[in-house]
Amino acid sequence: MAVLTVEAAPRRGIWGWMLFDWAAQPFFTVVTTFIFGPYFISRVASDPAAGQAAWGYAVAISGFFIAILSPVLGSIADQTGRKKPWIMAFAVVKIVSLSMLWFAAPGSNVAGMLVFFCLASVAAEFSIVFNDSMMPRLVPQDEIGRVSNVAWGLGYLGGMIMLIFVVTMLAASPETGRTITGALPLFGLDPAQGEDARITGPLSAIWYFVFILPMLLFTPDGARGMALSPAIRSGLAELKETLVEARQRLGIVRFLVARMIYQDGVNALLALGGGFAAGMFGWSITELGIYGILLNVIAIGGCLVASRLDTAFGSKWVVAASLVTLTVATAGIVSTGPGFTLLGLVALSTADSGGLFGTAAEKAYIIYGLFVGLAFGPVQASSRSYLARSVTAEEAGRYFGLYALAGRATSFLAPFLVATVTALAGSPRLGMAVILIFLAGGMAILLGTPYPADRERR
Repeated sequence: MAVLTVEAAPRRGIWGWMLFDWAAQPFFTVVTTFIFGPYFISRVASDPAAGQAAWGYAVAISGFFIAILSPVLGSIADQTGRKKPWIMAFAVVKIVSLSMLWFAAPGSNVAGMLVFFCLASVAAEFSIVFNDSMMPRLVPQDEIGRVSNVAWGLGYLGGMIMLIFVVTMLAASPETGRTITGALPLFGLDPAQGEDARITGPLSAIWYFVFILPMLLFTPDGARGMALSPAIRSGLAELKETLVEARQRLGIVRFLVARMIYQDGVNALLALGGGFAAGMFGWSITELGIYGILLNVIAIGGCLVASRLDTAFGSKWVVAASLVTLTVATAGIVSTGPGFTLLGLVALSTADSGGLFGTAAEKAYIIYGLFVGLAFGPVQASSRSYLARSVTAEEAGRYFGLYALAGRATSFLAPFLVATVTALAGSPRLGMAVILIFLAGGMAILLGTPYPADRERR
């Protein structure tokens, strides 16, 4: 691989780029994982099993379109040169779609709300492709792992701040109509109609609009290239060449296959874990929000520690250690239920204190969840830096397109299998256990992959 010497971009440009993760994360935190998703599963759908199945299928459909189109768009963006116009175009789709989630009242049109969720998901992931592909031009290679993990940590901080705001100011008990602080929810929200969960869509849209502005204003973009029409033709031709070329770069292929498998498991765990807890324990929005805050606090620390470990030991070491942690934590989660953990090997008291997370099983679930929080940031941030260290800046767009493909090529498969096993067995626990296959399978392939990945060629 020809190595391009890169001088660091201006400090405000790097911070603008890192703030993209800060801007984007609340969608994944409060909409997909901890607030809106569990609300949809437990209250909009007819029952929790049907809700988990419907939400899983929506995640799967989104992943299918992301997988098919991300490499194409990445190659086209390499030809047009500039990435920011693409990010702005998809920002419009994401902001409008998130705003429409406000109308997801209990008993509303389930299919219609899932369409808007899918559009927001697709637009969010496409924007990430273009943002990630800017990284090799912004910082030298020895700084990539640190910057990537710090940016990811900033993202979790942004998601946590949004969660804290929702839990303390908006989420109210349907019985008392008051928040955890004892005050009435802001904006006169009615918890009985799910308004405290539904508003997370518009809030995430506003947050995204405000905080992508530093990246759009200050981060250096690529030089202007071809006009759109010839760029499409050239990009498609280049994509074909890239797919042929990738066959000669066996290390990159092996890394992308490993990530395709383990990221599928990570995506399913993040998208469905909160809903699984809501259905099993009947957690309120307040409890889900506090659980999410705890995970995000741990995630920020995990990313900061990983930023140093990535520099000291390399991205591969961080990814492998994170996958071991996620596998153990997921096994703990799916083996826990009211009155037991570890599939009944450890009996737990069923007494309920009446407070938040009042049973022993809920506390065990939280402990396992904290290990998820420790690892799910570093596994994604260091995967990003793993590839960035393995390609040149000139080819970053098309390879990060393949990276998105690897992250989404089978991303419909894990949610689909979770949803299908859940529907056939009538057991969310058996459905969630499918995730373990993806985490362990991806890790097995990763262990045989060189680092940087471009070291192995045919």
